[in-house]
Amino acid sequence: MATVAAAALATPLLLASASPSAAHRHDPGDRAAMDASKLARKLVQKSSADDAFEHLEKFQQIADSTGGHRAAGSLGHDASAAYVYQQMKKYGYDVSYQRFDFIYTETLAEKLSVLSPAPRDVEIAAMTYTKSTPVGGIKAAVAAVPVDDTTGCEAADYTSGTFTGKIALIKRGGCSFAEKQAAAAAAGAVGAIVYNNTEGTLSGTLGDQASAKIPTGGITQAEGEKLAADLAKGPLEVSFEVRELQEKRSTNNVIAETRRGNAANTVMLGAHLDSVTAGPGINDNGSGSAGLLEVAEELAKREKQPTNKVRFAWWSAEENGLLGSEHYVANLSSLGKKEIKLYLNFDMIASPNYGLFVYDGDNSDGVGSGAGPAGSAQLERDINEFLDKRGTPHEGTDFTGRSDYGPFIEVGIPSGGTFTGAEGIKTEAQAKKFGGSAGIAYDVNYHAAGDDISNINMKAFAVNIGIIANAVGTYAHDISSLRKPVTTVPTDGDAGSGGGLHDGHDHEVTE
Repeated sequence: MATVAAAALATPLLLASASPSAAHRHDPGDRAAMDASKLARKLVQKSSADDAFEHLEKFQQIADSTGGHRAAGSLGHDASAAYVYQQMKKYGYDVSYQRFDFIYTETLAEKLSVLSPAPRDVEIAAMTYTKSTPVGGIKAAVAAVPVDDTTGCEAADYTSGTFTGKIALIKRGGCSFAEKQAAAAAAGAVGAIVYNNTEGTLSGTLGDQASAKIPTGGITQAEGEKLAADLAKGPLEVSFEVRELQEKRSTNNVIAETRRGNAANTVMLGAHLDSVTAGPGINDNGSGSAGLLEVAEELAKREKQPTNKVRFAWWSAEENGLLGSEHYVANLSSLGKKEIKLYLNFDMIASPNYGLFVYDGDNSDGVGSGAGPAGSAQLERDINEFLDKRGTPHEGTDFTGRSDYGPFIEVGIPSGGTFTGAEGIKTEAQAKKFGGSAGIAYDVNYHAAGDDISNINMKAFAVNIGIIANAVGTYAHDISSLRKPVTTVPTDGDAGSGGGLHDGHDHEVTE
């Protein structure tokens, strides 16, 4: 008791003798900011694209030994998830699998040929969850749906009897692909071909098995307009085959978090680990997955006691419709949702003809979807400031909800991240800003067999790994920037980084 009393008497003297600057140095907020700045600098310095590339080589080896892809529900994805799990365990994280069931899809055939009047082949992509044609396809006349702002979305678009027994040619836009093919089916169509309303390939989904009514595929804008022009001159007959394997399978998300840190202030970063069945998916999205692994390793080496809990996620079945991230968010408790203070998403961060795009958290670009939940503007600003300090050009890209940030935004969790472009076409202005070639897709091998280890731009990869490292280092200790007001600064971004659209993952269901 005497010791306590003495200490109590001494306290005013100690406070009186402490200088203002000494007191300031011990302010918890300042301490957090200093720790954050120090750790961020270390992680940016030590996190290496060359080291991360070794993870990409592992993903390539896995794909090579498992049929050429790492799609959810396949041996390739199971092996990829096991690799990530083992690495994160080795680094010292608490790691778990989160298992869920889904409908596995794999394209068996996608062919479109004009039979008359002038025979030619047209590239077509089967939409995920499409109904299948018979083996060998169907032969039928084509009927074009009149073009307006909601082409093919309403029954009135289909003149009575005009589409019976025919394949409907429908321009993209105005409603979901599922709605378009359902309306065509109700009018008697035996198939649907949706053509793009911008440059680039069209990769889409009908959402789920229950929504599928007739065989449906997507083609480019140029091919669609050519078919429409041919139809305007007279009858057009095609051979049309889209077939898809669909079966129930199980798959795993991989979730890993620091053993220490305040769970009430959890900061979360994620990337989808699955590929499409067409190829190994080394850019889409081995790149984001490898970037997280590299930074997670450096964090484990350099910080044993983060102030905040840091959680990493590698999502499965993103290519089937954000299924892994949706399952995760749907199974969070109300407390679990409140504890996650931010989510950053990294999907395709090394596109060969890249742009550097930051998700538009405050809707300052004024295109597409609105702003993200409160705090999203700050996440965008923090990334932009990091890039600006390094003299790295960047643009905004819209929150379309078509990557794994979508489920987090839906429940009000501040979200952000980066993206280097998919099938969208790079503009002249972007070529001047970022380098590369105008008039060509950011990733010409998007959703194709060519998305392999040779499909990585190391400069873009390094920049984005720096962004991840800075974010992890900062938010591991200090999330106060989420409360600091943002000065809105519009960029040259658009609704999808150069194509007027998002990256067109298989889960894309609307315009």
